[in-house]
Amino acid sequence: MKPLLKRIGIWVLVFFVLFNVLCAFQAYHFTRFYDNVPHKNAADMGFFEKTGAVLLGVPMAKSKVVDSLSVPHTSIVLTTSDGFKIAGWKLVHDKTDTANVARGTVIMFHGHGSCRSGIIPEATAFYNMGWNVLMIDFRSHGESEGNVCSIGINEVRDVKAAYDTVVAGGEKKIVLWGISMGAATISKAMHDYADIQPEKVILEMPFGTMLEAAEGLVRNMHLPDEPLAVELTFWGSVETGMWSFGNKPQEYVKAIHCPVLLQRGEKDIRVTAAETAAIYDNLGSAQKTFVSYEGLGHISLYQHATEKWMQTVTNFLKP
Repeated sequence: MKPLLKRIGIWVLVFFVLFNVLCAFQAYHFTRFYDNVPHKNAADMGFFEKTGAVLLGVPMAKSKVVDSLSVPHTSIVLTTSDGFKIAGWKLVHDKTDTANVARGTVIMFHGHGSCRSGIIPEATAFYNMGWNVLMIDFRSHGESEGNVCSIGINEVRDVKAAYDTVVAGGEKKIVLWGISMGAATISKAMHDYADIQPEKVILEMPFGTMLEAAEGLVRNMHLPDEPLAVELTFWGSVETGMWSFGNKPQEYVKAIHCPVLLQRGEKDIRVTAAETAAIYDNLGSAQKTFVSYEGLGHISLYQHATEKWMQTVTNFLKP
């Protein structure tokens, strides 16, 4: 009996070690971006490819910036408090046109694995509404420096650098807009920096906690999120040197006291309705609005429901 129990114990230990090694590889790839590797969307993978991606990890391509903006803009490079060079674009209305004075500035933040090119449609919409726009590439994305992404923990410095740049230019009316990781990072930045005080905030599809974000990633692959999500979050913490379990936008939003528009796709499997409800309930603002988009998932709400997005955002941004 004892030899049998010993063999079972050895196999359990081997499985446990192997499982953790594989999760460590996956977490490593999810928080690193590389040049010259093909981009693969998990939703487009077959079952075996998805399974292999979870087991072995897939190198993530660093997002490429493609300038398809059709409105006037200039390039900008910011330096964060920890020394990273952050690339971006400024979309500024002609100051000599006194009949069409800009309403203020919208600062925009993209999602994980994307870059400023991915939010050009929304940026153009804000510009056409009469707003100046600043859109940046988070560190390790697009043309910004770095290769490690902390899913919002260190990226708050990028938000702060962008905000300070706009304030230094004399702007008084500032709106922060973010999608997915961008929205979550705005929440943490406003929690960490008391002097980030925009006039309004628009949050699209922010995750509730880092653990829930990991669950959404695994769920998007149509694989069981337990215990994979816990392991991915743990190894992500080890490999980045930051306690990812403590990354909780649903708690950070308590520090947001200006008017907030929170938006979500009804069929979003990456961010659950419960996560969004927790964020909405915890918002420190007395002026908060939640809008759900029927039939949409974790995608650009503007591009797939343009008329509704335009009406909602236009009404929210009214003086």
